[in-house]
Amino acid sequence: MMKKLSRIVFAIALLLLLTSCKNTKQKLQEYVTTYNSQAGNFKEENVKLTTARGYINDDKIELRFETDLEQNEVNKETSNVVFPKLLMKMIKNDQISKELITEGVRFDVYFLANDNTVLAKKIINKEELNALLK
Repeated sequence: MMKKLSRIVFAIALLLLLTSCKNTKQKLQEYVTTYNSQAGNFKEENVKLTTARGYINDDKIELRFETDLEQNEVNKETSNVVFPKLLMKMIKNDQISKELITEGVRFDVYFLANDNTVLAKKIINKEELNALLK
């Protein structure tokens, strides 16, 4: 009787485990929803707004950081130094999901000037993640 009961409990536990597993597309959607819901709490110098947009069919997430910086060469050069540091901090704090990247999701990340032109852009995929973590 005990053996049969433990088999039933094991079967139920296995069924629950399998149904609770999410595929990459579901994780991508969940990440974007969570990121955008917490974007109001994001505090970083010169960043006034951040948003995420998911592209399920392309396995891609676009992160945008809107700043109060003007589009000029000085700010562009500064962004090329500051922006990678911000991304590293976000990866270490799991604000950019290493799990999704290792599952093949690409992050296209934009650091935008106050007129929405691109100051800096970074594409984070498996190879870039490994390079950033070195």
